[in-house]
Amino acid sequence: MAAKIYEVHRLRDKRFVFKDRNDAGKVLSEMLKPYYKKATEALVLAIPSGGVPIGLKVAMGLSLPLDLIIVRKIPIPGNPEAGFGAVTLDGDVFLNDELVAFLKLSPREIEDQITKVKTDLKERNRIFRQGTPFPDVINKTVLMADDGLASGYTMLACVETVRRKGASKIVVAVPTAPESSVSRISPIVEEIFCPNIRTGRYFAVADAYANWHDLTRDEVLTRLREAGFPKTSDSRTD
Repeated sequence: MAAKIYEVHRLRDKRFVFKDRNDAGKVLSEMLKPYYKKATEALVLAIPSGGVPIGLKVAMGLSLPLDLIIVRKIPIPGNPEAGFGAVTLDGDVFLNDELVAFLKLSPREIEDQITKVKTDLKERNRIFRQGTPFPDVINKTVLMADDGLASGYTMLACVETVRRKGASKIVVAVPTAPESSVSRISPIVEEIFCPNIRTGRYFAVADAYANWHDLTRDEVLTRLREAGFPKTSDSRTD
């Protein structure tokens, strides 16, 4: 069954609708409040790096706990800003087979990129989550937060990971996405909150933001420290 989709219709197909990630997080938080404010057995999982400001605003606005899920896109050789799939911290690989065929990537090229990503994932988990165990999501509602969907494969990898770990309901919360990626994710989640859905052949997450830059690790860590993350006293499980 396809997910229930929530959007802001006046923002459909518009560009530069958010001042920055903080503004986008506030918009998402307001959309989610009627449904998830102080929800029991619920938490927010943010995808670093760009998803951290979004997740912080959503978690704060809804009075929900925040944690991180470490997943990385597999960068296209020579074009690191674009990806042809994603890898999870558990080692699961999700490939965009259509794009791989279009790019004519060899098995060696694919494996080399995956190997690099797996090494980076371990480092990012150490830096951002300080090696803390993954939160207990069994029978919980999980709100997956990022600053936008591109192809959707990174989110797909996150959703599959969380579903496997026992989440009872998964809600995707992103400020912007192409309609094609919303359709790709829709069959595997319960709800999608995305104020700025866009159609057309060209899409860039950055085009939803008046002020945009790739967050550095130091910026992400500063925001997490200010929010008191990680809370190592929380009850967690492997």
